[in-house]
Amino acid sequence: MTYALILSGGIGNRMGADIPKQYIEFGGKPIISYSLLAFDCHPLIDRIVIVAESQWRGEIDKWLCEYKIKKIAGYAGPGETRQYSIISGLKEIERLGGADKVIIHDAARPLVSEELITSCIEGLEDCDGVMPVLPAKDTFYLLDEQGMVSNLLPRSLLAAGQAPESFDYKKYYSANMSLSREEILKINGSSELALKCGLSVKTVPGDERNIKITTPNDLTLLEAYMEERK
Repeated sequence: MTYALILSGGIGNRMGADIPKQYIEFGGKPIISYSLLAFDCHPLIDRIVIVAESQWRGEIDKWLCEYKIKKIAGYAGPGETRQYSIISGLKEIERLGGADKVIIHDAARPLVSEELITSCIEGLEDCDGVMPVLPAKDTFYLLDEQGMVSNLLPRSLLAAGQAPESFDYKKYYSANMSLSREEILKINGSSELALKCGLSVKTVPGDERNIKITTPNDLTLLEAYMEERK
């Protein structure tokens, strides 16, 4: 059993909109619907749990009906941080009977491809976690506490992580349950927690079009990428 966990609890202050960015209409559909359709149509995904505020679930239910999205297993409430939202979703999956694999994605990344979902799930055959990455294009320097350059970081060993990230469900669930509140609050990424708990995480090639909508400028880029797909 493979679950997709779609994170849709963010507020999106940097977008400057009246509603959370994932619910903004783009191309005639709310942004969240693109991610939901991608996972709903994927043959390796069995069920989907959405992490969303209760006041938005009625609207989401309407969209699920409108776009004939069938694999929704339930909702979970968002937490105070992204990782706590993930934990909320994992607990809902556990309540539903657990899973073998879980793949975690942001509702605000509407251009996730079938190929990327496939590589993340199939990559779990020989490791505990999979993270798509993009190679570093710029030169990176390590700074000291005074802001002075202390070292040059080798570009070949650096990469930018993306979502979705996939995990062996049981191992990832146990890892989350093993950490203290203070430890979880310091976590910035899904795979960071896995690494902290000793799980093996490998990388697969990411997709530059798989952008996260954060600011109004991202909508312009999204429009350009969607035109390329036509």
